[in-house]
Amino acid sequence: MAAIDTERFRLRRFVERLVQLGECEIHDQPIDLVDVGAVLDGNPRATWFKAVGPEKAELIGNVMGSRKRLALALDTDEGGLLPAITERLAKPHKPVKVSAADAPVQQVVLKGEAADLCALPVHLQHGEDGAPYISAGLDVMQFRDSGLTNVGCRRIMLRGPRTAGIDMIAPSDARAIFLEAVAKGEKTPVAYVVGSTPCDFMAAVCMNPPMDELEVLGALRGAPVPIVKCVTNDIWVPADAEYVLEGYLDPKGHTEPEGPFGEYVGYYGVVKRNPVFHLTAITHRKDALFQTVTIGGKHLGRTDTAQLTTVKTESAAWAGLVTAVREPVACFATPSSGGMYNVRVSIRQRVPGEARNAIAAVFGSMAEAKQVFVFDDDIDVFSDEQCDWALATRYQGDRDTIQGSGFRVVPLDPSLGGQRTGAKIGFDCTIPFGKRNSLEWGIPMAPVMPKANGHARTSVADTLAAGPASFLELMIAAGSRDGRELVRELDALYSADKLTRHESGRYMLKAK
Repeated sequence: MAAIDTERFRLRRFVERLVQLGECEIHDQPIDLVDVGAVLDGNPRATWFKAVGPEKAELIGNVMGSRKRLALALDTDEGGLLPAITERLAKPHKPVKVSAADAPVQQVVLKGEAADLCALPVHLQHGEDGAPYISAGLDVMQFRDSGLTNVGCRRIMLRGPRTAGIDMIAPSDARAIFLEAVAKGEKTPVAYVVGSTPCDFMAAVCMNPPMDELEVLGALRGAPVPIVKCVTNDIWVPADAEYVLEGYLDPKGHTEPEGPFGEYVGYYGVVKRNPVFHLTAITHRKDALFQTVTIGGKHLGRTDTAQLTTVKTESAAWAGLVTAVREPVACFATPSSGGMYNVRVSIRQRVPGEARNAIAAVFGSMAEAKQVFVFDDDIDVFSDEQCDWALATRYQGDRDTIQGSGFRVVPLDPSLGGQRTGAKIGFDCTIPFGKRNSLEWGIPMAPVMPKANGHARTSVADTLAAGPASFLELMIAAGSRDGRELVRELDALYSADKLTRHESGRYMLKAK
């Protein structure tokens, strides 16, 4: 067992940093659990509740509700988030096992009747939800054949003090592990980690090749994850977490009516049949900070889940782009579309057709994009204004649209109308290849006058004798910071029938 720092990536430490940076507000006054959702809904900042419910518990919400806060967890800025993730994922770190005595998450161990889900500060998040939900759970499971660890994100609907409904409808590794056990009539050991660094959440949603995903957590952290064995099953979990809920999934399969729930696409998900989770233990730090994440509603762009989904979408789309075009520049999945459906890409075109290659690459990637917008590298894909301008001026619907149907979809998309496959559309918003440097595609910019170089002033006639020149070039040659006196010189040349204009707009002397 190795000694390792169990405070460096603790959630509480990250929240304290957010407070210092003005990214987290503190709610000191006692608050009922039913009122928590309204405080978090659409809030641009994280909120640290210091006295929730009759227990006066500590609760943190909306930690990952902005790209800036996700970037802070990786010590970068918003534009650098995807490059940082890509770079770190290439360097996995094997976890380091620690003893129970060195694992803060096992400072308090509750088993049997003492383990009570209803004693946790779990709130009703949306008005029509089926029950209070634990929304910040990272599920940790093991593949039976390889023993590799799988980490994902799963919501938990309270059903009783020691049972809960688990969303396990969508295709996932966790669902595959569960169904394999169900086929054998066996329980599925599982642990839910509640209260984690944003690095762990981002690692859990990213697409990775088959490997032990505790190493992926280490990759996003940039350091090995300290892990400890659960007290009631053989699952290993991050020892520096705030809470861990241990237990197993019922071998009976999808039996529990679970939902409705306000989903990450902005609408309600209906009641579904899902597995039952049986709680066997709760372990936590002595000063544990419970976590909730924001999901759904009208302010998708400010929710944890939409921001996290952007990470998943961009990572998957980028993996396709780097094999399809020579020089992809940036990729952004808009949080307001749930972080999934609208994807913007910028590229530096080398040959004709690369914009369409980029669209096809995102279509075929593991990203679930429905609408893909491709821009030149002069467009900032994070700017709504620039993207709107490029769509308005560089795109023609009958020429620059790529459309297809029969693609894999996310079933939660209500526009599908029950269909199992869906359509995708691409928008080529790039300047026609080879036209980038032409005047009609030039972007007007304010004139920039270089500092005086001490050279003698050159008259308009002398400057044009050397070749055609724009008005600004005439000003530079004359050392003029006004320009109106040059108009007088040009007028004299016009009057002497010595001046004409090139098709580019440059002034030039008439041939003698």
